[in-house]
Amino acid sequence: MSKNYGPEYVRAIAPYQAGKPIAEVAREFGLEEAGIVKLASNENPFGVPESARQAMAAAVAELGRYPDANGFDLKGALSKRYDVPAEWLTLGNGSNDILEIAAHAFVERGQSVVYSQYSFAVYALATQGVGAQHIVVPAKAHGHDLAAMLAAIRDDTRLVFIANPNNPTGTFIPAAEIEAFLAKVPAHVVVVLDEAYNEFLAAENQFESAAWVKKYPNLLVSRTFSKAYGLAGLRVGFAIAQPALTDLMNRIRQPFNVNSLAQAAAIAALNDKAFLQRSAENNTAGYQQLVTAFDKLGLEYVPSYGNFVLVKVGDDADAGARVNLALLKQGVIVRPVGGYGLPEWLRISIGLPEENEAFIEALTNALAE
Repeated sequence: MSKNYGPEYVRAIAPYQAGKPIAEVAREFGLEEAGIVKLASNENPFGVPESARQAMAAAVAELGRYPDANGFDLKGALSKRYDVPAEWLTLGNGSNDILEIAAHAFVERGQSVVYSQYSFAVYALATQGVGAQHIVVPAKAHGHDLAAMLAAIRDDTRLVFIANPNNPTGTFIPAAEIEAFLAKVPAHVVVVLDEAYNEFLAAENQFESAAWVKKYPNLLVSRTFSKAYGLAGLRVGFAIAQPALTDLMNRIRQPFNVNSLAQAAAIAALNDKAFLQRSAENNTAGYQQLVTAFDKLGLEYVPSYGNFVLVKVGDDADAGARVNLALLKQGVIVRPVGGYGLPEWLRISIGLPEENEAFIEALTNALAE
């Protein structure tokens, strides 16, 4: 008789499904890797900045030693950039790590976590991983309904996740609306403001949420180096919060969760303003390239504030999977979002102009079949 190991709530977790890697698609469809275009995982199409490459090369000599467990230099750079004390910072193995640490630090089994429909899949996974109750608030125009989320908070709620801009839909909540929400959230509830795509916002939408941390002791801002900074493969994220929160997070954070190369690369990338500007400009132009094509093809899409666009490719429940397969056969990898309850849609990362054009051509072919 077989034994069921582990808690039931862990056995119930559906593992996170990452985007298909280029090598897997090449093997599966008999294609050359060099000709495959990957627009599936919201990565920076420019890759690792040269400044970060040089910083990693210099750090290689010390790889025989453990990384700085407290990330002194990286925290120093972040402290200066965001004008907060270093002890207000928690480093993570990507921002996913920050989200998981927050759930483990602030939520007990049986308590509740609030997040929006169509929001990042890790919110559900982090909630399930601690045996907490899910309170999933219906989306409004594919984005967060903050009034409904506020109303959904219960006495046993300990955590609220907000993604801004939101993945996978790309929607954006203006600063005034978020601050009004923060002012009304009960003090016993920690609000995680997940800003993985913040650097892609246009100047008129930019605001510094780190300043709110000084005003709201229950606010935790989560950021990442995986997107605009081009360091997805190194896994570097961080949280900004007051010491009452960071103290708890650092009690359960793995002591060497950000490796030496990642710390060195993050410091260099953080200070590489030219790379960040170039990435933002490419993203703006690429967004226009994609939505112009969608308009020409008569496709519905959600206006996006990130480095991706959610587009509806059919009206039937098989549309996303069918068009995705047709794209894969042509060597173009995008992200199906049926797991988010959006089976008619695909999420397209914004790439280089030629990558976007290859996708547009492949999509046109797929829709014509």
